Amino acid sequence: MAVERFHIHVPDEILDDLQYRLRHIRWPDQVEDTGWERGTELTTLKSLVSYWRDQYDWRAQESALNRLAQFRCHIDGIDVHFVHERGKGPNPLPLILTHGWPDSYLRYQKIIPLLTDPASYGGNPEDSFDVIVPSVPGFGFSSRPKQPGVNNKRVADMWAKLMTEELGYPKFGAAGGDVGSGVTRYLAANHPELLYGIHLTDIGIIRDLMSAADEAKLSEEERRYKQAASAWVAQEGGYMSIQSTRPQTLAYGLSDSPSGLAGWLMEKFRAWSDCQGDLKQRFSEDELITHIMVYWVTNTIGSSAHLYYENAHSLPPLGYIEVPTALALFPADVLLPPKAWAARHLNVTRVTSMPRGGHFTAWEEPEALAEDIREFYRPFRAKN
Repeated sequence: MAVERFHIHVPDEILDDLQYRLRHIRWPDQVEDTGWERGTELTTLKSLVSYWRDQYDWRAQESALNRLAQFRCHIDGIDVHFVHERGKGPNPLPLILTHGWPDSYLRYQKIIPLLTDPASYGGNPEDSFDVIVPSVPGFGFSSRPKQPGVNNKRVADMWAKLMTEELGYPKFGAAGGDVGSGVTRYLAANHPELLYGIHLTDIGIIRDLMSAADEAKLSEEERRYKQAASAWVAQEGGYMSIQSTRPQTLAYGLSDSPSGLAGWLMEKFRAWSDCQGDLKQRFSEDELITHIMVYWVTNTIGSSAHLYYENAHSLPPLGYIEVPTALALFPADVLLPPKAWAARHLNVTRVTSMPRGGHFTAWEEPEALAEDIREFYRPFRAKN
């Protein structure tokens, strides 16, 4: 199918079914005198579910989301959903933004207007972008892969076709974090001629450092990273282990229980953000639930987990990336990469240490991230 306009409209039957489930939850116990150390805390989850059931208005959120210019097209057997907002400036630079897990394309909802229309936010209209934000296959309003093998590399190849064949951009910028960082790096590795540069907020878990046998060959920063990464995976990596090995088993419970889904995602929003243990410092209840709803109404929590399996079992190694690369590092993010390692594997031309913010960068600190993206791409505009 050609590129077609897309509007979100969730059938009433799905919303009615959700209401029934929210009113008939069988809650587990929680061990006395415990908080979040064993997983999502019961009182916090009950409070969010109560708001979800009694006050949250999906139709209002749906209407707000539909104010974005959204489209779908068919690439490599998958219907790809994406936002495509045109820049308001003399020569907008095309930029594709890729989200991660457990968020969605809504990770970039706040930053889109800052990039497309900088003049309205105190910036220069010459810094405007055409912003494209796809939903990764198996997430949200993109379709769920029916065949194995859709990993970060395959998604990157799809993005190359989306930008050049479907949207007609011969060259563009790319940015992302979490899964989006991996997709963006594979895009740079396999399609460097298409890119001005890439902008990353993380480099994921660096497995070769974790498995390095001879620590004497590592720098002090790399040794600290190895220790921190090993501790983090042991304490926080259970979700990753099960999604990389048994995503189908996990999908049954999370696809059937809205409270289970909320508990699975809330734990990560709290642990990986710069919220100091209090979700309300960073996210409103409406924001949290709308992110959860994108998974619920599309029934994509299972298919999103399968991406971890594909990346663990079918992803080829990455070589040195020659495309100019910016790193914007947020202090509360997960496992900040050693700068020397990054410099050996990527053509790093800009590194910014942000004053605050966590893993959900564009959601938590949209203004700071937007400014860093503008500054990084400014020298490339003469080539656009």
